[in-house]
Amino acid sequence: MSRKTMVRPGGRSARVQASVHAAVRELESEVGREALTVPLVAARAGVTPSTIYRRWGDLQELLSDVAVERLRPEAAPVDKGSLSSDLEAWAEQFLQEMTAPSGRAYIRDALLGDPDGSNAGLCSAYAAEQIDVILDRAAGRTENAPDVETVLDHVVAPMMYRILFRPEGLDSAYARQLVAGLVGSTDR
Repeated sequence: MSRKTMVRPGGRSARVQASVHAAVRELESEVGREALTVPLVAARAGVTPSTIYRRWGDLQELLSDVAVERLRPEAAPVDKGSLSSDLEAWAEQFLQEMTAPSGRAYIRDALLGDPDGSNAGLCSAYAAEQIDVILDRAAGRTENAPDVETVLDHVVAPMMYRILFRPEGLDSAYARQLVAGLVGSTDR
């Protein structure tokens, strides 16, 4: 069982998580990822190394937890006025963020320190929440829209596969092509 599932939300636990996450981000920018160690992060965060080991298990699980938090969207998707335009804008932004060197590093870290798959599930949930906002808007405009799983299968999954295994030629046109194929199939 992952140590993260045993953590209580709020209070001291939330403060420890915030200070450790901040320490990781600061140290990554100051000394580089390769120089990170649990004792170095603990010293910067003002906690003992045993606190980190108890909560995260090891450095890789800590880096995974930080990466998942960084992959969390900060704002709702932009409302462009139509399902197609909203999905295109979101898919282009998603692809741009995930193909950036930092995005690739976050994906790698999120998956490498994820022994039980919970972090991958959180990342998927973040995308699903964003898509759900777009689909709710489309429903409010009485547009014919697919369900969340269909968008994940036809837009997000192909992008993630290409990001991980075939990154050549990934650009906004590719994201728009995926959305056009999906939206065109729902209009029929």
